[in-house]
Amino acid sequence: MSEAVIRTATTHPGLLASLDPLLREWLPRQRWFAGKGRPITGFTLVAATELLPADRKLGLYHLLVQAHQPAAPWDCYQLLIGVREALPPHLAPALIGHVEEGPLAGRTVYEALYDPRPAEVLLEALRSRTRIGGLRCERDPGQEIRSGLVPRVMTAEQSNTSVVYGDTFILKLLRRVVPGVNPDLELPLALAREGCPRVPAPTAWMSAELDGESYVLGVLQPFVKGAADGWELALRELAKGEDFSAEARALGRATAEVHTALAGALPSVTLGAAQLRLLVDGMIERLDAAVQAVPALTSYGPGLHSAFSALADLAAEGRTWTAQRVHGDLHLGQCLRSPDGQWSLIDFEGEPSKPLAERRMPQPPARDVAGMLRSFDYAALSADPPAPGWAHACRAAYCSGYAEVSGADPRTDPVLLRAYETDKAIYEVVYEARHRPDWLPVPLAAIERYATSDLF
Repeated sequence: MSEAVIRTATTHPGLLASLDPLLREWLPRQRWFAGKGRPITGFTLVAATELLPADRKLGLYHLLVQAHQPAAPWDCYQLLIGVREALPPHLAPALIGHVEEGPLAGRTVYEALYDPRPAEVLLEALRSRTRIGGLRCERDPGQEIRSGLVPRVMTAEQSNTSVVYGDTFILKLLRRVVPGVNPDLELPLALAREGCPRVPAPTAWMSAELDGESYVLGVLQPFVKGAADGWELALRELAKGEDFSAEARALGRATAEVHTALAGALPSVTLGAAQLRLLVDGMIERLDAAVQAVPALTSYGPGLHSAFSALADLAAEGRTWTAQRVHGDLHLGQCLRSPDGQWSLIDFEGEPSKPLAERRMPQPPARDVAGMLRSFDYAALSADPPAPGWAHACRAAYCSGYAEVSGADPRTDPVLLRAYETDKAIYEVVYEARHRPDWLPVPLAAIERYATSDLF
């Protein structure tokens, strides 16, 4: 890393121009690109850092690039661009293209994370706490990062990219980055300070300091070797006709442990009538927009609206709720079960499509609970044949497990829980209608229940 030097937009006047035509074709094909369906009209180079000199056999650029799209915010993306004379066959799937002009003319550029050497450079930067211009690498001084760990890219992610180093660490690189305190680093650090074992503590992290603003770029955490993804595990048990209640109860306990630790680590607030009115108004706005987007919701509109108005009525009568920092996007796919049966919660980024300030707002813990309950429903109704009884048992066991740790059973506040589950199901309907129409019956089955107040 001693050879690395900072390069900025002013010292690389032709870099982005030479990459522009290639990125316009390549970027929309990436799973993590948020602007699908709208053309890219141009780019702005926010920062460029040369991590390996491009005039050698292998070059490596770290880029932050804004993509210009009509009628949309200019999202900023983190790119790791490898530079070679030609790609070896095993890197062919990572190809971005062949540069025709500019400082990289005649070279081939590609997604560098699939190449072991660039991936090793990132780990070494974190290990040595490298600082290059605005790029910052920090780590917990109490944790050691060994060199020589073999990297491999995980391919299942949607909105980010993760690299596993041996069976020791996993580096999650955020693709769409925004300035500010990112909860994917903030909350695991807070939980580590509380000694909460349910979330892997950050070992190191990458950030960028640009024009007085900080961008979190990536987080390195211990890799849970042999862990099972909660969603995949649930589907396997469903396929075998196995009961999942014991796992659901354990997952409820784990969720409550995380909530308890977050409440101890970060401030909580009380939500009264004014705050609840704003929350309910947001839910109603999302419902109205969803009815316009998905006509199948129309007949359920009044019943769904009642789920939100009932919550507003309780607030108007003087009922209050405690809000705290929560996971924000909890579902089975955000949970890992280790070989010894312990559950961990991961990916505290929240819903990436929402503004960072909104993702960092305190929320009632019922929001996370509702997300997990919807996940049990999703698993059960996507099975062949559907297994609503399986979901019912899991939902009950999860809430019981949660109550064992927190002292409060989510089912004792049915109006709040119904509102959050309804809001989540409405989001699911819109998502499936746009992206996976064949899945639309799954959330619509829940919508029919929620429109008549039937949760359990």
